[in-house]
Amino acid sequence: MTSTLPPGACNAHCHVFGPRTRFPYASDATFVPKEDAPKEDLCALNDRLGLERCVVVQSACHGFDNRATEDAVASRPSTYRAIALLPTDTPSVELERLNAAGFRGVRFNFMGHLGRHTPIEDVLSLASRFAPLGWHLQIHGDPALLTNLAPALRQSPTPVVIDHIGRIDASRGVAQPDFQALLRLMSEERFWVKVSGMDRITRLGPPYADAQPFARTLVTEFGDRVVWGNDWPHPNHVGPLPDEQQLVDLIAEIAPTQAARHALLVSNPERLYQFGDRT
Repeated sequence: MTSTLPPGACNAHCHVFGPRTRFPYASDATFVPKEDAPKEDLCALNDRLGLERCVVVQSACHGFDNRATEDAVASRPSTYRAIALLPTDTPSVELERLNAAGFRGVRFNFMGHLGRHTPIEDVLSLASRFAPLGWHLQIHGDPALLTNLAPALRQSPTPVVIDHIGRIDASRGVAQPDFQALLRLMSEERFWVKVSGMDRITRLGPPYADAQPFARTLVTEFGDRVVWGNDWPHPNHVGPLPDEQQLVDLIAEIAPTQAARHALLVSNPERLYQFGDRT
């Protein structure tokens, strides 16, 4: 199976690690990669796959030191963007500096293996300060957040992007309460979702036949608020790492029409990450 990506296709979720000689890992990192995954490797992979745009998401292994991510974006300032990890008391002047450097949002982790969770009230307070920049909240967590945090997330002053299909368990089917909770959130215009991570929610392995219906449903029902990424280099992945070309080929399965693929890979990322506004 092969798929042809549209011009301007975006890998909207990936990471860089190190190199540790330039960008040391955080002393209190919740995980430390065995191997570096520098920007050169990321750029080469995107180029090989036909992904012309990219969003680099700051990794927990670097903590609040966003320099590795900023450096990756600086190498391709017109086509790469970034998502930061930040303390909630980050000064506004630093938010403005990061905005000029290509950052477009802040990610907060609510996964148990990624350490202490930031109080949601503090998260929303920070969001109110970066809202004028056109940034968004990116939320990564286990399925419980889809219900436990839903009332607070509905009060967000910015768009909210849910990572990796909400990390639901694909073996439980699309009628499961966790996925229905995600659909209820998506019925509100402030919410977006990344249809990345089929390899994380599957219980069958590639080609992730149990996970595909979840991504396809989200693309079909909320086609103007979905984005895709390959999650390279797949931090904390359980089991064999995905085949990068297969992940790209599977886009045609979850977004079977040309119009759906263009929205998923081009027009939606353009809106969310403000591509085209830097020279």
